[in-house]
Amino acid sequence: MDKEVGSAVLAFIDEKRLMADRRTPADVIARLGVADARKKAFDMAWLAAGDKVIIPIWAELVCVSADGHWFCHESLDTHFRAGDGAERSEAQMQRAVERVRSLKRTLDAGQAFRAVLQTNRVAIAERETDRAANISTRVADDEEWHVAGWDVDRNAALLVRGLRGWLPTEDDLQAARTRAGVPAPAASDSSGVASPEDVRAAAMDHLTRHFAGYGYPTQRVESHALGHDIGVSDKKGNTLLQLAVRGTTAGMDRLNMLTAEERAAALRGGPWRLAVVTDATGKVPQHKLYKPDEIDQVPGLDPADG
Repeated sequence: MDKEVGSAVLAFIDEKRLMADRRTPADVIARLGVADARKKAFDMAWLAAGDKVIIPIWAELVCVSADGHWFCHESLDTHFRAGDGAERSEAQMQRAVERVRSLKRTLDAGQAFRAVLQTNRVAIAERETDRAANISTRVADDEEWHVAGWDVDRNAALLVRGLRGWLPTEDDLQAARTRAGVPAPAASDSSGVASPEDVRAAAMDHLTRHFAGYGYPTQRVESHALGHDIGVSDKKGNTLLQLAVRGTTAGMDRLNMLTAEERAAALRGGPWRLAVVTDATGKVPQHKLYKPDEIDQVPGLDPADG
């Protein structure tokens, strides 16, 4: 609702609305290059002409820092709604999956995305549960946005408007998390030092979340000595990848050698890959997949071990 929108953001929306000559929500995205805009008007992400990603952002969730930067926290939980924690319907879940997939696509490619700001006729907490809830206003933002952080612990992303390089303060972040209903992470070991088990668990979690965000089912089989830890399938159940997982974190960049089962699986080739997650316990873990013939290129892994 308008009363939940920050004054600077609301002023921007009002100005754009006056210039838009009463465009409908579908008209706004159609002008940005979205095909079949009327059928897709209420989706949670779009791919427009030129492979440009467009993301709708609820203006109620946008925070403005003291120095004027706009940003918001985005829950990446596709099964449960932020705020009340209620389970999404199948249709809501599919739209949420497509949104997460689109955001991750821009992050992986290092690209910006185009945002449309919108307000609802009902309160934030009711927008997914009220059948009568409709978009009150939607306007295109001329400034580009980008994913500035991908927080595995909170299962949330940080979306920032404008040039890269700026990040909000911790106080600003906490305000954004509260507004978006993003939960705090579980308490960590008081020593502050991640154990090898913690790093491995974080690496596994990152990869399962990553592929789930793209809509690919995953199966963890690390206890079965199959030569891989995670199986990735398509929606029909066909195997896409078999991942042997390794992780690093600050002060821990040495990778355990491949097991006998992993070496045998690598020799068989096929969909087997070594997946290395760097900064696995950090705020923005990244990963790289290595084919069997690329094992000697893996930093921190002695070629003789592979």
